[in-house]
Amino acid sequence: MTVRNFIGRVAIITGAGAGLGRSYALELARRGANVLVNDIRGAEAIVAEIIAAGGHGVADTSNLATRAGGAAIVASAIDAFGGVDILISNAGNLRQARFEDMTEQDIDDVIGVHLKGAFNVGQPAFAAMKRQGYGRMVFTASASGLFGHPWQASYAAAKAGIVGLANVIALEGKGCGILCNVILPSARTSMANSVDFAWMAEASEPAAALQKLAALPEGGGERLDPEWVTPLVAYLASEGCTSTHGVFSACSGRYARVAIGVGQGWITPKRAKAEDIADHWQGICDAGGMIEPHSVYDEVLAVREDLAAAK
Repeated sequence: MTVRNFIGRVAIITGAGAGLGRSYALELARRGANVLVNDIRGAEAIVAEIIAAGGHGVADTSNLATRAGGAAIVASAIDAFGGVDILISNAGNLRQARFEDMTEQDIDDVIGVHLKGAFNVGQPAFAAMKRQGYGRMVFTASASGLFGHPWQASYAAAKAGIVGLANVIALEGKGCGILCNVILPSARTSMANSVDFAWMAEASEPAAALQKLAALPEGGGERLDPEWVTPLVAYLASEGCTSTHGVFSACSGRYARVAIGVGQGWITPKRAKAEDIADHWQGICDAGGMIEPHSVYDEVLAVREDLAAAK
């Protein structure tokens, strides 16, 4: 399948001053998109790269952690290019500490950029896309949020929250031409390189996995460069993509859908007690017969259908 170019499309990419966002911005601009590069630092340099390569871009340094900043980012894109077709919500930061030691500021700083930032830019971008009947939204979550990472509670909570946000946007946007998906990127970036591995002494399971990774040539090699994530993002942002409500992993050149499902479990014939739960714990934990609900109603209907079939 040929992915159409982005000529005439307008893309907002947050956190695009370096790392993953920079790679996305350069790739979409190379394919013809008009790109608004948002970052509190480095945005001008990336726009200079885009223009030097013959592309079209504008820089924006608004703080997306505020509603006014998010609105300003979208307004800048509309002022510069006449609309918004694509939002790649990529901006992020990290405050690492033990869960019990995390300060209120540690929590607010991270959730403010990742999760509130996704709201602050996403809402005005969604409104603009809805008016024109077309849009592609790509939100950045993390394996840390869905699978876990020691000493990153605020980061993981924000990233898991983004998955919930994107699920709702996908449901609300589908009828008006707006598709919304989530990526879980694994890449060597300045933020990833800032991780303090002091937690390794306290968390044997992930520490052992990290030690195995460190033993690989060059700690995983070029496959952890941001450019290995970019093809997935470019596809999800393209007109050729018809998928929505998805979560996708990009890890060392392996691209895969991440499923959020519910096992068949155990259905009680009557109101259960805690002792009944204990007696049927193995069946409750069995992942067999897993379904993938796309809304809360899908799960309720599935349970009702199983109840009807059991009668």
